[in-house]
Amino acid sequence: MAHALIIGGGIAGPVTAMALQRAGITATVHEAYPEGAVEEAGSFLALFANGLAALRTLGCLGPVEEASSAADTIESYSDTGVRLGRQALAGSWDEGLGVRTLPRAVLCRTLRAEAVRRGIPFRYGKRLTGTAVRPDGTITASFADGTHAEGDFLVGADGIHSRTRVLLDPAAPPPRHTGQFTVCGATRHTGHPAPPRTYRMHYGRRAFFGCTTTPGGVTYWFANIPGADLPRDVLAAVTADEWRRRVTEAFAEDAVPAAAIVAATGDEITGLNGYDIPTTRVWHDAHHVLAGDAAHATAPNAAQGASMAIEDGVVLARCLRDLPGPRQAFAAYERLRRERVEKVVAMSAAMARREPLGPGERRARDAEVARRMAGDPRRDTEWLTGYRVDWDAPVR
Repeated sequence: MAHALIIGGGIAGPVTAMALQRAGITATVHEAYPEGAVEEAGSFLALFANGLAALRTLGCLGPVEEASSAADTIESYSDTGVRLGRQALAGSWDEGLGVRTLPRAVLCRTLRAEAVRRGIPFRYGKRLTGTAVRPDGTITASFADGTHAEGDFLVGADGIHSRTRVLLDPAAPPPRHTGQFTVCGATRHTGHPAPPRTYRMHYGRRAFFGCTTTPGGVTYWFANIPGADLPRDVLAAVTADEWRRRVTEAFAEDAVPAAAIVAATGDEITGLNGYDIPTTRVWHDAHHVLAGDAAHATAPNAAQGASMAIEDGVVLARCLRDLPGPRQAFAAYERLRRERVEKVVAMSAAMARREPLGPGERRARDAEVARRMAGDPRRDTEWLTGYRVDWDAPVR
């Protein structure tokens, strides 16, 4: 039986391990951070019907649903506070799957726990430094703590700053900064909760704000605000009060509840650099392959990063199940995934507005949003949220 070395224990790593197990391939997941490392406070994400359906294929949708809250409606507002429209949230009509919201840390813990329950081993504190391939085809991964691991192939699910991507292509360009920060938070104390099962989206003059409130009364919010790329150490040093100030200033001229919601939030505020990877030249060789953000990081605007990573894991496992060796399987996987994920990356990048709009441009934007929300949401989103991985269909 083949054995995979999976680098990264976030979202793509555990999902890929579970999918490979279903395909008859064992795997060990190697995570760079120590077990129990604290994730970003306040950072949350949405899973759409396409990602949820892929989890259902693996039989692990239930634990994720239990850990999340559902939404099926979206409302959009202008910078003047006028409601531009209300419609079904993309994918909410698909097989009862809807959209699920939960903290990123909770999703990672849930997926890891389910993978461990299925007997998949995890190794923590394993930061990849290099790989080598023996004449018999065995691949050896080397880690910063001086240890090594051997397998038949290696899956780089190690995120947007992937070491595996650089090993595959030393000239790979770094992730592209979008010109924005995404600031996230969670609070129980706001006087502006969203209606049940609803996302409220606010188009400001300089920034974008969204929020949803769970049945338990927690309001999750995010703000996409302009800002230059910050080094990791500088970003980590920005306090919750500083992020609160920046978000408040970004919406100072708008009739948007951002300031009130952010003011009601304690220390559960996280700011992240906005990055994407428009295209990755090298996805694989005969022994390594990329998955999730390592291959196709998307700006957070489309909220599809987690769902794309989950799809990757299931598709990759199908290819390895059906084709005679990693080289052929990895080529088929790239063929099945590249066009779709690069289209999502481009769509999300287009949503990451970098420059403030003038009065006429804002009114034109509002009219376009209102027109779109008055139409059939399936027309524009079926290709995205209606996508399904057919596990039983053979890959040829």
